[in-house]
Amino acid sequence: MRLFMAVGLSLTISTAALAGSAASVEQIIRSSQTIADQPVRLPQGPVEVAASIFTIEPGASLPVHRHAYPRYGYVLSGTLTVKNLESGKSLFFKAGDFIIESVSTWHTGLNPGLEPLKLLVIDQAPAGAQTTEVKP
Repeated sequence: MRLFMAVGLSLTISTAALAGSAASVEQIIRSSQTIADQPVRLPQGPVEVAASIFTIEPGASLPVHRHAYPRYGYVLSGTLTVKNLESGKSLFFKAGDFIIESVSTWHTGLNPGLEPLKLLVIDQAPAGAQTTEVKP
């Protein structure tokens, strides 16, 4: 709980407020759209935030899936290719990139690189909700 409160507090500090201090802010992304050009919409009511680190081995791919709720990713190391099966569009991400995943759109992810991909994933969903559906 303390971590989430600290993160929330740090997000409210503006860059101007940090002038002359030992802290700095580097904005990674600011967007109101997912990677599928959908507007970002948060779940209504109380939500649960879950953070995970995915490790995907070189050449491995995730099954075709979709998310019912907002999911964000930050590439810690390696490379990621996300292919949207509905549009046919592929996007490429590298270490340091932030991803606002598509919602309710079938897609897959692949590690095309030679090193393991480490991806920090953050989900926002109603408590206990299933966040990912794998295509049968």
